[in-house]
Amino acid sequence: MKHIILVGACYLDTILTVSHFPKEDSKLRATAAQVRRGGNCPNTLEVLVQLLRAGPARLAPIKLHLVSCLPNAQAAATARIMASFGDDADEAHDSSAIDFSHCLYRQGHDKPASSYIIRSAQTGSRTIVNFNDLEEMTAGEFEKIADAFAGQGDECWWHFEGRMPETTLRCIRYLRRCVPGSTISVEVEKPNRDGLAELAVKADVVFYSKSWAEPRIHQSGGLFKGRGGVIESGAGALETSSGEYSHHHATVSGQRVSAVDTIGAGDTFVAGMLYGLHARGWSVRERLAFAVRLATKKVQREGFGGLVP
Repeated sequence: MKHIILVGACYLDTILTVSHFPKEDSKLRATAAQVRRGGNCPNTLEVLVQLLRAGPARLAPIKLHLVSCLPNAQAAATARIMASFGDDADEAHDSSAIDFSHCLYRQGHDKPASSYIIRSAQTGSRTIVNFNDLEEMTAGEFEKIADAFAGQGDECWWHFEGRMPETTLRCIRYLRRCVPGSTISVEVEKPNRDGLAELAVKADVVFYSKSWAEPRIHQSGGLFKGRGGVIESGAGALETSSGEYSHHHATVSGQRVSAVDTIGAGDTFVAGMLYGLHARGWSVRERLAFAVRLATKKVQREGFGGLVP
């Protein structure tokens, strides 16, 4: 059985929709409010579950795993996070079930990491403030998790959010030594976060955010390259082994997409690419088109429900 292990933070998001972004020291009434589970890797997992259960492509059985720091196992917030993936997300008989056994439960903490998101209806922009009082995962903790997959490297795909570059780099180096054969992907997202370029060259697949890649593409005259695999820049993908480059526009019937909810659009794109990378016989162009269509569908609706029939 194949394993996809996603390593990243898990949040409870409080999303306030406002008519326009407020000025400092002003008062504004929200037009809508909701609380939902967030975080790059958990969002990607939610979409992957849908894709694997729909099963439109030829895939070997895949088991999904989440590695994230959570409040203590008995906390109400932890139960809410688990329930957010669906009541049957952890059913053992389901090949697309999510395994939470490698999550790190922080004793003495009952509050989750939290994001407070102000979403402007006027511009479609979103402003995010994060708060996380949970101790971050250490390289030593990750090594114990990786050891559980020893001898299964050829069956394992490890995906890192890339939010702690120094720790993530140590994790990648450990996987190369102790779980050889693993495929590793990373997200390179925050333009001002030191150490992300070093992560990119150690990974097999790199997902670049538009805000990170664009200035560097303009400076260098081309795309940055990692160890191999697919590199994503907006709606572009490059397979470095063959040099094949593809670009796909996000449109519906040739028209510009009207965005309803852009929160998690990038996470949905990553899910589509991870799914496409495991589909037998898909070209770079087909993988990219699939992921872009999926992300385009996501931004036209609230949340992640019903992305796949």
